[in-house]
Amino acid sequence: MNIKIENLLKLALTNKASDVHLSTSFLPKFRINGELASVGNFEMPDKTEMIEMILSVLTKEQRAKFEQDLDLDFSVTIDDARFRGNVFLNNRTPAMVLRVIPLEIPDLSSLSLPPILNTFIKYKQGFVLVTGPTGQGKSTTVASMLNEINKNIGGHIVTVEDPIEYVIKPLKSLVTQRELASDTKSFDRALRSVLRQDPNVVFVGEMRDLETIQLALTVAETGHLVFSTLHTNSASQTIDRIIDVFPEGSKAQIRTQLSSVLTAVVSQRLVPTVDGGRIPAMEILVANNAVKNMIREGKTFMIDNVIQTGSESGMISMEIYLAKLVKQGRISEDMALNYSIKPTELQSSLRSIRLNNG
Repeated sequence: MNIKIENLLKLALTNKASDVHLSTSFLPKFRINGELASVGNFEMPDKTEMIEMILSVLTKEQRAKFEQDLDLDFSVTIDDARFRGNVFLNNRTPAMVLRVIPLEIPDLSSLSLPPILNTFIKYKQGFVLVTGPTGQGKSTTVASMLNEINKNIGGHIVTVEDPIEYVIKPLKSLVTQRELASDTKSFDRALRSVLRQDPNVVFVGEMRDLETIQLALTVAETGHLVFSTLHTNSASQTIDRIIDVFPEGSKAQIRTQLSSVLTAVVSQRLVPTVDGGRIPAMEILVANNAVKNMIREGKTFMIDNVIQTGSESGMISMEIYLAKLVKQGRISEDMALNYSIKPTELQSSLRSIRLNNG
């Protein structure tokens, strides 16, 4: 039975899947509301047919690069839908995961995000980090913030991505989007040249190594608003991860540099709701003077306490955020505990809510 990739991806869109998994080892699978599921009445294609379907979305140049490197990140638009893909070898045969990227960038107000995120986009200079595991909505949050600037503030927005996910259509802003391999040879090369491109806002798709982090900090330090992402679980862990990348002799300098430019760290998870959807849960660190001093002095272990007591500045811990979602009836207590990184603190917050309600 011949499965066309276009039909499969249309089915993924119809079922509101976030990801499509393709392999010669199993039937196509979709991730829907965080769970993997088989959708459609497909028979297992033969190996040759599945390999050809996987490779059919790649250009000739991409196929050649995949054959050389054995894995490849790419993006593709099929029938007015956009997908971010990764093709790789699984037991010596090609396999692929495609992430669905909506063509329309959702408004911040539609994503159930805290209002303070609207404050961060109004800064002329700073460093805003959106963190969390893969598949937790980081790209959507950043794209919504960038598009808010695009629609309402203006300026020149430059993004460096691998690959480009959301395509930002210029409105009040000039928008330049550069994709690794297609538009630039490396993140660090693109960031070295970005200062000569007269940007106001720069988005670094992911801070992967020492040089990218150093250059992103320098761009922020030279009077620009910089956004980036990291795969970390909390605000304090994010600070430590950035500093730990550098050699011991450079750490004091990096602490000073980071403390001078940091605006905020937003750590997020997408948590299944009681009605079958998903909602973001967030931890928000605002870099006030106390936080900046802690970073400079190497006392990041104290940051969690600042978040706990910083509600007047818009700060909130992941555990209090989860507890509030439970109180609102959006998520269950069991689900909150599953997504908490500090279950004891969450249970304490839940007990306080029950006492106050009693």
